[in-house]
Amino acid sequence: MFLTTLINVLIMLLYGAIGYVLIFTKKCKKETIGSLATILMYVCAPAMVVDAFQQDIEINKELIYEMLIFFGIITAVQILIIGILFLIFRKKFDNVKYRVCTIASALGNCSFFGIPLIKALLPNYPKAVIFSCVYFVSMNLLGWTLVSAIIAKDKKYISIKKTLINPAIISAIIAIILFSFKVKLPSSLGNMVSILGKMTTPLCMFMIGMRLATVSFKELWTDWRVYLSIGIKQIIMPLIVFLIVWWLPLSYEFKATIYIFSACPVAAVVLSYAELVGEGQDSACKAVILGTILAVLTLPLLVLIL
Repeated sequence: MFLTTLINVLIMLLYGAIGYVLIFTKKCKKETIGSLATILMYVCAPAMVVDAFQQDIEINKELIYEMLIFFGIITAVQILIIGILFLIFRKKFDNVKYRVCTIASALGNCSFFGIPLIKALLPNYPKAVIFSCVYFVSMNLLGWTLVSAIIAKDKKYISIKKTLINPAIISAIIAIILFSFKVKLPSSLGNMVSILGKMTTPLCMFMIGMRLATVSFKELWTDWRVYLSIGIKQIIMPLIVFLIVWWLPLSYEFKATIYIFSACPVAAVVLSYAELVGEGQDSACKAVILGTILAVLTLPLLVLIL
């Protein structure tokens, strides 16, 4: 598991290196990143959710129960971390770096980074992909409301409309309806959705690498807030989740899945939300890039606990 995790993390970084080269060689302009973020959030990520639920898995009370438990635990832990850091840093929120630090400490790359990893580690547990989408929906419920409001420092982002009507929720509703009634997409349409969904990981890592090329190398390593975010997200958060679930009467695979997802590096969507609201892109970029790089150390070591 250690070696498999390490190899998969290194492959993710290779995707990022391609994005870096595109900007460094001036084949793409940095303004492209915002457009890629829009494509990722509005097209590829929703397709990934729909595709994940197109599996041949029987829907039953046990699965629904596990999905609700997964959603409840991961949502509660994210809110807990954001709430604690908000109380600590709220007097410094005029500085966008503290706002980004707050949300980067809670959001994890559970889908774009986590799905390839979990497929490699638990290849015989197809439910894991569904749970990743449950995590993704939870994170996006917070992202399109609380997270966006914190980054932009504007309460207009907190609304029932944005909570219920956003790409993550709409795609989840469609996916669950199709899954519940065992409706399979026609082969051509299904292939298109699957291809778009699989684009999320490389596209996400391209964005990270491209943004890296716009950041001063010295500044990348010198912001203590970034290290704080990474430490909380990639070490403290998974250990909290571990302590919560390991004593519950749930299967080993379920516990391993939620633990591995919670140990994934700082979410690329932190950068996506920053790009969309136009605030804190550099800080978000540093947190995501360093988190992904340091995942080479944190993830394989945390997986050893299993």
